[in-house]
Amino acid sequence: MLITLEGIEGSGKSTLLSGLVQRVEAGGARPLVTYEPGGTPAGDAVRELLLGSDLEIAPLTEALLMNAARAQLVTSQIRPALAAGRVVLCDRYFDSTLAYQGYGRGLDIPTLRFLCLAATSGLDPDLTLLLDLPVERARARLRERAPDRIEREDAAFFERARRGYLEMAKAGGRWHVLDATRSAGDLLDDAWTILRARVEAPA
Repeated sequence: MLITLEGIEGSGKSTLLSGLVQRVEAGGARPLVTYEPGGTPAGDAVRELLLGSDLEIAPLTEALLMNAARAQLVTSQIRPALAAGRVVLCDRYFDSTLAYQGYGRGLDIPTLRFLCLAATSGLDPDLTLLLDLPVERARARLRERAPDRIEREDAAFFERARRGYLEMAKAGGRWHVLDATRSAGDLLDDAWTILRARVEAPA
């Protein structure tokens, strides 16, 4: 099962992911825990370029680099783990590209979907947890740390990305929207309830 966590910067994905990993491991499973962009040596090199540099990177270049890192992650890490019957927990996946480079930067959504499809060979998440947080609250959290290249974008960019996420989540199915203004403990309990229901559902 592939479980992805999505949301704008500062929404609390890392904290929630850590809590979910602890609960999955407490149940005796050995999940693969990974992230985007990155999760492989090649992907981490792309991550440094995209997030750790001050380079001017065109939106389409950004999307192509994201998907290059994604292709490596899916091929070398995610698919083998799924084939071995492991649960995979991934901090971001292709929905981030649609939200950030599509809704945020204004690239054509169908074109981005095609790129994501090619990078993942059609591998969709089984469950996506969207942590929804007002942009003002998220940016207040970001002020507590040194921002990376994308975190330095203005509020309008993150408003567009947030709206994009919520628009995608209207599709239902694998999507579950969580109120990220709640305490970390309550958020974890909500996410764990959803995850367990999906894992224990009849095939």
